[in-house]
Amino acid sequence: MLGYRFSEFTPGQEGATFEKLLKLFQELLVHTSGDVSEALAWLTELDKEYRLTDENYGMADFIQDLIDKGYIQQQDARNPGFVPTSKMEVALRRKALEDVFGQLKKARRGNHSTRHSGRGDESTAELRPFEFGDPLDNLAVSESLRNAQINHGIDEFQLTQEDLEVQETFYQSQTSTVLMIDISHSMILYGEDRITPAKKVAMALSELITTRYPKDTLDILVFGNDAWQIDIKDLPYLQVGEYHTNTVAGLELAMDLLRRRRNPNKQIFMITDGKPTCIKKGKKYYKNSFGLDRMIVNRTLNLATRCRKLHIPITTFMIARDPYLVRFVDQFTMANNGKAFYSSLQGLGEFIFMDYKDNKRKQR
Repeated sequence: MLGYRFSEFTPGQEGATFEKLLKLFQELLVHTSGDVSEALAWLTELDKEYRLTDENYGMADFIQDLIDKGYIQQQDARNPGFVPTSKMEVALRRKALEDVFGQLKKARRGNHSTRHSGRGDESTAELRPFEFGDPLDNLAVSESLRNAQINHGIDEFQLTQEDLEVQETFYQSQTSTVLMIDISHSMILYGEDRITPAKKVAMALSELITTRYPKDTLDILVFGNDAWQIDIKDLPYLQVGEYHTNTVAGLELAMDLLRRRRNPNKQIFMITDGKPTCIKKGKKYYKNSFGLDRMIVNRTLNLATRCRKLHIPITTFMIARDPYLVRFVDQFTMANNGKAFYSSLQGLGEFIFMDYKDNKRKQR
């Protein structure tokens, strides 16, 4: 009797080893802010300690595969070192999305539903008469043909505008988002690496919005003593500097970016681990790292109030639980009528998505 014998599928050893090493390499690449040489050096040390490779597939083979598969490339003729390619940057964002938002398997792509019916993309169970200008994609064919049969009969069958019905749809809103990332020195203070999880969340959020909500806009900025805009591709390479925390500069830039967006739905996400410690007065900086400086705090709260009047909610993700910091964030949130989360680094990504989705559902 002719039949088939099934056995367990075991992938090739080289392919399995490459995938395992690739995941570790991507993790190290984020920690080293895109320094390929340093990431490979760390990976080599891990290989020596934990025997990640064997005689059939070694680190040299892995590096060659990275080159052949287009993940890294030589910088230029004068600099023999390697740098990540755009393919690697996309892979890092996708990995971050899977790591942080891996539970979101059924998210709707690019739509933010409102409770208002209208010309949109998501169909409802309701029907209404056709009106001039309605897209024919929403035409209820069966119901329209039935109306034509009832109104005109079979012998003299004809389909007129009065017979047509269309499916009602929900109006789909769009949102413009600015993501603010604190890169002040406190993000690596006291031996705690807070910038790496912040980068992962930022990469995951950017990938989430650009792939699943493509109609939205996303602007990203970083703030230390000053604030400046960065591209999505720059996220893996973010580094903390010898900066104070000029939250005012970050908010002013965020408001300026949102002012250029004609979308009526706007919001700000701010990831930070500390209180504002710096403002700019003219061309000079006023800094105070001790306690809550009333001058700096008042400038920050004033901007939070301005955002509220402009209907720009701010969601703050505070990577700290110090009582005086919590009091400041409470004041800031009340001034803006926004939201705040005091979370550990592990819970940061989940909170961001849950708030992002809930906020979208409320957009009108």
